[in-house]
Amino acid sequence: MHLRGLWALLILTLGAIGPWAPAFGQTQQPVPKLNTRVTDLTGTLTAEQQATLEDKLRTFEARKGVQIAVLIVATTEPEDIVNYSYRVAHNWKLGRAKIDDGALLIVAKDDRELRIEVGRALEGPLTDVTAHRIISDTIVPLFRQGDFYGGINAGLDQIIRIVDGEPLPPPDLAWQGTAEKNISHLVPFLFVAVFFGSVMLRAVFGRGLGAVIAGAVAGGLVYLAGQSIFVAVVAGLLAFLFALISGFSGGGLWSSYPRTGGWAGGFGRGSGGGWSGGTSGGGGFQGGGGRFNGGGASGSW
Repeated sequence: MHLRGLWALLILTLGAIGPWAPAFGQTQQPVPKLNTRVTDLTGTLTAEQQATLEDKLRTFEARKGVQIAVLIVATTEPEDIVNYSYRVAHNWKLGRAKIDDGALLIVAKDDRELRIEVGRALEGPLTDVTAHRIISDTIVPLFRQGDFYGGINAGLDQIIRIVDGEPLPPPDLAWQGTAEKNISHLVPFLFVAVFFGSVMLRAVFGRGLGAVIAGAVAGGLVYLAGQSIFVAVVAGLLAFLFALISGFSGGGLWSSYPRTGGWAGGFGRGSGGGWSGGTSGGGGFQGGGGRFNGGGASGSW
């Protein structure tokens, strides 16, 4: 009887998990790289429509400081849209660090589902109920007519109108625009400083120690320029390698033609861990480090 009981329990267990077994072997949908405020992986929006939405969100961020992004995917399966949206928001880190004023509008076109994910600082004005009303009263009726651009545009207008009245810290105008949000403008100065500074450091401390000091100084300057520790470490390492390798040219003397190809190219791309991004041909749009608690609402059409 005991053995029969075990077999019965095993059969019941397999029967219960059977319908879910295919899902266990499925791979999660990847989180796309954040390069623009409007990411359409389905070709639903035209280039003009995407540019219009991008400009709307860029202008609002410059004025208010709030980062809002749009993502259109075909499906979120095997996850539901709630879990996938949270993964995207957590990965993209929309909104300013320590302010957490970001929001994400995600549309799963083939699933006929959408969601508004809300950052911590915006959960006051953009409550779950408010987000649900924007979806059901503004976006869904237009989606049902096949007007995806109109629904997204109108939904963003509602989000902007509500968030605009929220008292938030003003945007840091010194960091507006993408050219100012990375360290590319410091590359010429740092290159000259490392090149000529390492000559003197090598003469005083020798090639090895001089390269170490040059790397430490370069990393410190990058960090003081407002970049993250990661970017500063990368910059310092690249400066160290440049100073060390250049010291071997010309029979142990410094060459008048420095090997700058690898150093300058990689160094100019080092802004990936910085405060925030904008829209340019350089680093693209980036999240500012904001956090999400899972607030928001979902809907379908």
